[in-house]
Amino acid sequence: MGAIRKPPRRQLPGPVQWMRENLFSSLFNSILTVVAIVLIYQTVVPFVGWAIVNAAWSGQGREACLPYADGACWPFIIERSGQIVYGFYEQAERWRVDVVFMLLGIGLAWLMMPRLPAKGAVGVVMLTVFPVAAFVLLVGGMGLPPVPVERWGGLMITLVVAVTGIVASLPLGILLALGRRSELPVVRGLSIAFIELWRGVPLITVLFMAANMLPLFMPDGMTINKLLSALIAVALFSSAYMAEVVRGGLQAVGKGQYEAAAALGLGYWRSMLFVILPQALRLCLPNIVGNFIGLMKDTSLVSIIGFLDLLGIIQSGNADADWATPNTAMTGYVFLGAVFWVICYSMSRYARALETKLQGGDAR
Repeated sequence: MGAIRKPPRRQLPGPVQWMRENLFSSLFNSILTVVAIVLIYQTVVPFVGWAIVNAAWSGQGREACLPYADGACWPFIIERSGQIVYGFYEQAERWRVDVVFMLLGIGLAWLMMPRLPAKGAVGVVMLTVFPVAAFVLLVGGMGLPPVPVERWGGLMITLVVAVTGIVASLPLGILLALGRRSELPVVRGLSIAFIELWRGVPLITVLFMAANMLPLFMPDGMTINKLLSALIAVALFSSAYMAEVVRGGLQAVGKGQYEAAAALGLGYWRSMLFVILPQALRLCLPNIVGNFIGLMKDTSLVSIIGFLDLLGIIQSGNADADWATPNTAMTGYVFLGAVFWVICYSMSRYARALETKLQGGDAR
């Protein structure tokens, strides 16, 4: 007699099968799932009611929001949308900020979309031509009227600080990481001293020093732009942390890769540029993006030295008597958190997609 055949396994519908395997696979997982559903319900439902159902959506001033005591005050955000994006930038010149945003968006989209060609050329343009064009457009010159940096603010200054810090910190961090691993004692010692000095103090202290102490050391009659000093401080501070991230990636590259590069007759810089660094940066990509996300959130600290970034604009609006309602402050902070979440989450998802693509290249 042949072996008794078992009946074929009954295939459940996709969602039901997924829930059975992932949410209710055991008694413990089932209890956790139920607890999570209860917590989500008790959190999400009241928030949706506050932010959408019971919220004020139109009107002028605090009178539009006072009747909605149990909801958000979105007219406050709508009324101050110009300041949230541009700060106090001259209204007639805001088109210049829009052009900078458009160029930045086009460049980033071109670099992120995998099927578009000439990414190397676009990357070079974004690192060389775009900063000069953005500087001329935002500051003025070449026929454009100047706009003092004291009038900058909102999303514009947040992105200026974040993009400058990100673009400058990566190459500086790579050089510092290579310097810390150098066989030359002077280079190694200076790199270690720089990294440990900047990593040993909080960013808020660095910004205070750059804004208030640095002008004291300048020669008589010479001044330094406060925004420029803040940008330099943020870039140097972030480069110290980036150096340790890159150093971790360099140490993760196998010794055989160094030996293979030497066997090919490559010198130090060529082996680093074409063999070692591409592998190291790929290995530490999640940590690099983590540093970038942290830097993006740390831009809110520039508000303590007099710049009204996103956080500063929201806080200044909360102090406006014309919008004095119980929910104005909470509405502003929720909106601020949503903006930062969208930016940081987008960076994280793109980094994840890039990491998956690079791992797929290794598999092939």
